[in-house]
Amino acid sequence: MDSDEPNGNGLKQEAGLPPPPPVVPSNFRPQFEPVKKTTLLPMARRGSGTKGQKISLLTNHFRVNFNKADGYFFHYSVAIAYEDGRPVEAKGIGRQILDKVQETYKSDLGFKYFAYDGEKTLFTVGALPSNKLDFSVVLEEMASSRNNTGKDSPNETNDADRKRSRRPYQSKKFMVEISFAAKIPMQAIASALQGKETDSHQDAIRVLDVILRQSAARQGCLLVRQSFFHNDPKNFVTIGGGVIGCRGFHSSFRTTQGGLSLNIDVSTTMIVQPGPVVDFLIANQGVKDPFSVDWNKAKRTLKNLRVRVTTTNREYKISGLSENRCKDQMFTWRKPNGKGEIEEVEITVFDYFREREVHLEYSGDLPCINVGKPKRPTYIPVEHCQLVSLQRYTKSLTNFQRASLVEKSRQKPLERMAALTNGLKNSNYNADPALQESGVSIGSNFTQVDGRILPAPKLKVGNGEDFFPRNGRWNFNNKKLVEPATVTKWAVVNFSARCDTRGLIRDLIRCGQMKGINVEPPFSDIFDENPQFRRAPANIRVEKMFEQIQSKLPGKPKFLLCILAERKNSDIYGPWKKKNLSDLGIVTQCIAPTRVNDQYLTNVLLKINAKLGGLNSLLAMERSPAMPLVTQVPSIIVGMDVSHGSPGHSDIPSIAAVVSSRAWPLISKYRACVRTQSRKVEMIDNLFKPVSSDKDEGMFRELLVDFYSSSVKKKPDHIIVFRDGVSESQFNQVLNIELDQMKEACKFLDSKWDPKFIVIVAQKNHHTKFFQTGGPDNVPPGTIIDSKICHPRNNDFYLCAHAGMIGTTRPTHYHVLYDEIGFSTDDLQELVHSLSYVYQRSTTAISVVAPICYAHLAAAQMGTVMKFEDNSERSSSHGEITTPGAVPVPPMPKLNGDVASTMFFC
Repeated sequence: MDSDEPNGNGLKQEAGLPPPPPVVPSNFRPQFEPVKKTTLLPMARRGSGTKGQKISLLTNHFRVNFNKADGYFFHYSVAIAYEDGRPVEAKGIGRQILDKVQETYKSDLGFKYFAYDGEKTLFTVGALPSNKLDFSVVLEEMASSRNNTGKDSPNETNDADRKRSRRPYQSKKFMVEISFAAKIPMQAIASALQGKETDSHQDAIRVLDVILRQSAARQGCLLVRQSFFHNDPKNFVTIGGGVIGCRGFHSSFRTTQGGLSLNIDVSTTMIVQPGPVVDFLIANQGVKDPFSVDWNKAKRTLKNLRVRVTTTNREYKISGLSENRCKDQMFTWRKPNGKGEIEEVEITVFDYFREREVHLEYSGDLPCINVGKPKRPTYIPVEHCQLVSLQRYTKSLTNFQRASLVEKSRQKPLERMAALTNGLKNSNYNADPALQESGVSIGSNFTQVDGRILPAPKLKVGNGEDFFPRNGRWNFNNKKLVEPATVTKWAVVNFSARCDTRGLIRDLIRCGQMKGINVEPPFSDIFDENPQFRRAPANIRVEKMFEQIQSKLPGKPKFLLCILAERKNSDIYGPWKKKNLSDLGIVTQCIAPTRVNDQYLTNVLLKINAKLGGLNSLLAMERSPAMPLVTQVPSIIVGMDVSHGSPGHSDIPSIAAVVSSRAWPLISKYRACVRTQSRKVEMIDNLFKPVSSDKDEGMFRELLVDFYSSSVKKKPDHIIVFRDGVSESQFNQVLNIELDQMKEACKFLDSKWDPKFIVIVAQKNHHTKFFQTGGPDNVPPGTIIDSKICHPRNNDFYLCAHAGMIGTTRPTHYHVLYDEIGFSTDDLQELVHSLSYVYQRSTTAISVVAPICYAHLAAAQMGTVMKFEDNSERSSSHGEITTPGAVPVPPMPKLNGDVASTMFFC
């Protein structure tokens, strides 16, 4: 299938830009001067915006009063050991021990209250009587896997264990050492409120957060970072598969322009269904009875969960399952005889329990739960094990579970406000003695803020028509696309979907004509999958389909419409995309139609048109001097994101995606570069590589070359970078690692070229919400807030660009880290707002700028290609990226040149 079209990737067209140097010895210094490195910090705010209609809003920040600015928090290290000197490693027990210390040794502690993080750190207001204190405490009725010799547990015991098992209560002695580590001036908080950064202000805020976590822990809550969850069935929603969505609250202290505030929001985590282990496994695996459970899978699912044994009412941690079924699993029972002696008896777990007159109804034919150590197992029949409540479920959710969770956990604005008010009231923070000692009290009213509603940008569609979206939405009824593509040399393939394919083609051509797209008739044959291959592996099905196509078509098609039987998670999708995008260079659109109407077909055509190089709509400013810093000066807009493997998939690499605008002065067309990198690494490490053995000199260089070749041989003088997915603690890395790579890429291409950068981070994963003061609706699209609850010094703002149709709108929090270009506040906010309207896949404003959405889509789509790669293609002989001591990272399959510069991800 040789292409009859010229290579379209533009990588060879570098006229005007110095070509990269040839491959040179590793000890040879590249012929360019690396950028001089200076440590950069996030820039300060230049002022607030003024454009837009003013609106009064409420936000879920609660004012904090603080009246001890001249004191100190004292930081102490905590070491807890057993009586024999072994360190205590089990999590969760530390709080019980330190509570006992505080209760027992009040006077030795100077009557101080602790703020303890549950592990190795505690804080006090003012100093303890000594820099080093040693205590011993005894806890009664401990239930842990370290001491698992209950009278109805078959295990291997020694004499000491046997003596302890005769006691009516279990008890253990602990040694606690508290040592001074540092002191933190409370003045750091007051300074932060005035916009003055100090080395200590984050530490001081952390102390207050620890106090709130401790307060929640004492109420029996599950703690997940800065969120807490009560064991109250009213907060539980079943989402299927033995998984429950548990609603709780997030709380964190924030320094803002308006002072110190407590940000409280509704939060949800996944927990396993409490109750009988068997019931959970049946639901989790979707089987009808315990005898149908896949116990190998169950072993992985249950590991480290806690169970309560019904016969003893004691709790243990699951370490595994028995190798044999309960009736066959043998162990050595140290059985007392009538003479007061111990006999060693080989017995099955089933017979042991039957001899102890414990009834087993059905679990004799099932494996046992092991709550002991691998070399010293303790077996419990599964029917006598109940999962304890409030245990996190950390596996990946299915699409059904995810959809169910979204539907059941969404809250309208007024409902969310009521939940937050009740949550703050029930938490009763102001009664916490540690918080009182720190001089902190928390208000009960939502903070009032002033926002502005930015007007929607003017859009252009076909025939030179201009229009303004209303309420963040528009449609193409009676309108044509601004730059329609021609759909030619195309074919339809059908992977066993039940569909009126002829009718679909007819309606697609008709609908395309209404939108200005010339959809030519496809090749006459519809390629239906041969029924004999429907149960074959996905990659075989794809290969067989292409054998059909090659045997009947005169040459390589330009476009393939692929009809899938499954709407979500089709096995075909990954191999199909890999074959088309990487191997053959064919643009493809996958659909799984259920109800086909003109709206559905229009949405499909929007994606097809963008992939084939057309434009559905664009901003009027792209063809006017309205934004001179972007449209009058060659400017490239970049979106960057990194996606990580889902929980439980430790072998999946992270995927970095960078997209950039092309064909300046347009800012609505984009190209993507995608690479793999080490798992869970957030910083993109492949933006620029001056000397590379595999001829990959980095994503950013590739995108700069594409911009040059697609923009009448102009190099961008302004580079506008949007970065997604990084926390505030990583801002300095973005500025000093990623920005540095991008600057070096520019210098590498042309040593005299010195473009100006602006770097903006977009955060969706935060907990600030806004509410209208006068009604139940979400805030209007275009609402922007850049005062009062924003950072006291840094340049940040919140934007709700989209119309929140369900639940409560989540604003995007933008942080302007760096600006050499010199945008005014209003112009920058207008640009960010406008970039929420150039997303070619939809006819609505989106919640975050389109370049970031495109980067996310590109990473996700190439992630499906990686997911379906054969293991044979992951061997080190295929050029894997490796770092010393790291798991090898398989390379991303290279995009074919015929699709590399398209919006294949759209």
